[in-house]
Amino acid sequence: MSAPPPPDKALPLPSVGVVSLGCPKNLVDTEVMLGHLQRAGHAIVPDAEARVVLVNTCGFIDRAKEESVETILEQVERKRRGEIDRVVVAGCMVQKYGSELAAEIPEVDAFVGLDELENAPAAAAGVPSLPRFTDKPLATRLYEHTELAPRVLSRRRGYAYLKVGEGCDNPCTFCTIPQMRGLQRSRTIASLVAEARALEAQGVSELVLISQDTTRYGEDLGLGRRGLAGLVEALLTETSFPWIRFLYAYPKTLDDSVLELMAREPRFVPYVDIPLQHVSRPILSAMRRGGDGASYLAMAARMRERVPGIAIRTTFIVGFPGEGEPEFQELCEFVRAAELDNVGAFTYSPEPRSGSEPLGDPVPADEKERRKDFLLSLQQPIARRKLRELRGRAVEAIVEGPSEESEYLLEGRLRSQAPEIDGRVLITDTGGKTLFPGDLVRVRIEETFDYDVTGSVVGVPGGG
Repeated sequence: MSAPPPPDKALPLPSVGVVSLGCPKNLVDTEVMLGHLQRAGHAIVPDAEARVVLVNTCGFIDRAKEESVETILEQVERKRRGEIDRVVVAGCMVQKYGSELAAEIPEVDAFVGLDELENAPAAAAGVPSLPRFTDKPLATRLYEHTELAPRVLSRRRGYAYLKVGEGCDNPCTFCTIPQMRGLQRSRTIASLVAEARALEAQGVSELVLISQDTTRYGEDLGLGRRGLAGLVEALLTETSFPWIRFLYAYPKTLDDSVLELMAREPRFVPYVDIPLQHVSRPILSAMRRGGDGASYLAMAARMRERVPGIAIRTTFIVGFPGEGEPEFQELCEFVRAAELDNVGAFTYSPEPRSGSEPLGDPVPADEKERRKDFLLSLQQPIARRKLRELRGRAVEAIVEGPSEESEYLLEGRLRSQAPEIDGRVLITDTGGKTLFPGDLVRVRIEETFDYDVTGSVVGVPGGG
């Protein structure tokens, strides 16, 4: 048995591994916690090599919650076997279900809420004075990310997310984000430019602006409907990112100023991710969302007219209460007619304490899965045809790094492909160039598939 350390020497801090689940907004929170951990002196290592594992959870839909719980239990089992010393749980599930998690999984050593990211080092080190879980009123949960927060990029793939705000003002009945993160609070343009410059200094080539409703950025700061366009203009002026992209537009808050800027500024990527959720008026009404299929088709046409070559992505929820076969067929007809570039689909799961919870969950699970699969099968030939039009063309792409499928291939993305959610380009020939994550290249497209493409590097943008 080893002797205790001398009283004038502190015990070494345990190494920490982090498992980050969920959306890009959650990933930014993970990177801020990594920054706090590193600043405090913890070594950040792969979770397989760590003595403490922090799981940053997602609580948006049933499948995400199941993945979070399974991941927590895996780490608890590793702790039981003596492979790690502590398990720390953070994120949206802690914010919403912290008391239940603390009661059901007592093996978890500490919990970190969305407004307690700075507590990650104390949780990892096992500081006795840190409460294992603090169940606070929702109204006190008003964390805001700023440029002063330490941050360690966890994915060196050439891009980074810039969180432009916290919370959401939209009343969607299927969602409890406002309960967890509060109402929308936009960061100032000066704060965002400062953080963007710091990311650029770390070699980031693509800046991806995110929040719950990015098109509403700045309304709470008095910037009106041009807030997002004004922010992007400032970023274009004050930084040199070759690509700036934004995610998560809301149909009624996508201002024409954003499309006008996209049309005239080549560095502002012509891509819009606009989750429509449904197109049937009765379903949208039950979701407390505006619009309908006809207005959404007109909106897509306007976007294409204003920004030639724009890529449009959306997501839909199938199996929402009240969705019968007529409503589902209306959604299918929209997918056929709209011919969007990318479509995702989720099966409805009732969120506790959400506005739609009283509606129940009347659509059987197997029927929801059938509808999701069928809807995606309608999009597949549309996506395949759109990519086929790229064959033989030389297009701009960003390199992300080695392919997960083969060490002999690199992979990257086209401007029409957002990180982590869309397809990719597999680079079969680098043209003799040594490429690194974040490099921009011109790729001649050779083969196309349902969502991915392959190609060879034929030069760099604006050069040979």
